[in-house]
Parts: sequence; C-alpha cells; structure tokens
Amino acid sequence: MGNLLKGKKGLIFGALNEQSIAWKVAERAVEEGAEIVLTNTAVSIRMGTIDRLAEKCHTIVVPADATNVADLEKLVDKTLEHFGGKFDFILHSIGMSPNVRKGRTYDDLDYDYLAKTLDISALSFHKVIQVVRKKDAINEWGSIVALSYIAAQRTLYGYNDMADAKALLESIARSFGYIYGREKHVRINTVSQSPTQTTAGSGVLGMNDLMEFAENMSPLGNATADDCAGYVLTLFSDFTRKVTMQNLYHDGGFSSMGMSRRAMRIYRKGMRFEDVKEHQYPFGLPDEQA
Repeated sequence: MGNLLKGKKGLIFGALNEQSIAWKVAERAVEEGAEIVLTNTAVSIRMGTIDRLAEKCHTIVVPADATNVADLEKLVDKTLEHFGGKFDFILHSIGMSPNVRKGRTYDDLDYDYLAKTLDISALSFHKVIQVVRKKDAINEWGSIVALSYIAAQRTLYGYNDMADAKALLESIARSFGYIYGREKHVRINTVSQSPTQTTAGSGVLGMNDLMEFAENMSPLGNATADDCAGYVLTLFSDFTRKVTMQNLYHDGGFSSMGMSRRAMRIYRKGMRFEDVKEHQYPFGLPDEQA
C-alpha cells in the first residue's frame, strides 16, 4: 500500500465491473491510502458487480441517478455522513448514448435520444459539481476529474453523438473550473483516454478496429484502464494542485500524431473507405454483423 492519497476521501461514479476505469480508480485509490464511497444507478448496481468492489474497498455503495438533482443531493449528504465531513475528490466516469445503442447514425439521430445522451454523459457532470458546490462538500484544493475522449476534438465516425457529449463535458470542466477554483481552490479537469474496452465502450461501432488503429498510431501504444487509473490518481493528489481547467490527453501520444509508419503500412494494404454513405462502418462491421 502506498501513501499518495493518504488521508484523502473521495466519491467515485460509474464503476460497473472489473472492466470499468472507475473500478480500477477505486482499487488504486484505496491502495494509495484513500477512503472512498461508490455510486451508480440502481439498475447498474443490479447488473454489475459493484458490491464486490465495495467489499474489497471496505466501503458503501449509494444508489443514485446522476441526472437527477434530488438523487445527487441525497448521495452527497450520505457521503458527508459516511466520511464525517467534507471529502477531497470526485471521479465522473459516466457515459451512454441511446442513439449508439439503437444503431442510429449521426445523420439520422433521434433527438429525444440525443437529449438523453447529453444529459447522462455531460450535463450530469454539471449537476454533480453544482450540487457539491452548493453543499460546500469538497475541501479546499480538492479535485474533480471526468473521463473524456479525443472525439470531442476530432471526427471519429461511429462515435456518433457521444462526441458532442464529450465536447460539452470538457467545456463544463473549463467553465466550472474557473468558478470553483477562484472560490475554493477546487480544480476540475478532464482526462482524454485511449479507446478502452469497457462495457460502455463496447457499444461503439467497430470498437475493436478503432482500438487497433489507435494502437498502431500511438508511439507508446494505447493506455489501458489500469494506466488511466494511475494517471487519475495523480490528479487527485497534492502534486497537481495548480492543474485545473485542462483536458489532459492520456493516449500514448495518439493526440499528437498525424500518421505513423505502422498505420501507413495498413493503409497501403487497402484498409480505407471512399465515402461514409458507401461504407457506414469505417472501422469494420459490428461484431454481430461480421
């Protein structure tokens, strides 16, 4: 056990199963001396194995819908009660698109689904921050981190309306980062992670091929969920007290690449497409259609 987060307490959203980045963050945070509270929706708690994680981390799981302000208020109250006072960090690891799940392409979105995508994947971040700020629940020099993806800046066909959600998520971090930083020295950042094979990520069209492409493009290769957890912990620690309002790439160098030698070799073998209308799945057919 290390001491990077010794004496710190935090709230972690989004752990579903052992594939989840939030799961890895929870395990590593406790290993580094932190105390945590876990939360997810009631449905996700039933579907996943978060109770096992809670037992391992000697903590509680509080059901809450992060899109529901009343739920969040109860969650923060229970977290404050559990810790006996304020806490130091939050991880927002929440994302879901009904359009992606239903196979609706970006040029044929269901707008009710889009509203749900934005609410679940981005506006929930604003709601979490607003609730903890109003309740003055986070200690000074605390840290709030949300997980993002490079599709917020670059077009990755197949990522769909989740790209819009991630762009909004990053904007919220900047806007609230200024307010919360000025008032309480609480820092807010997003981490733009490599494509990662989680339960949520598996819903993206051609996820396996996307991961392979990123692996070939990145000088260091894709960052794993465990790698990401280690990086997030540094943002919870006192070593990053002056880092805020940033979107921090954790992707093995992918975000700075144009074309790698390995990717060029694959391209020359003919793995390309002419038009999105002709080839709806540029990263390959979904597994169930392959």
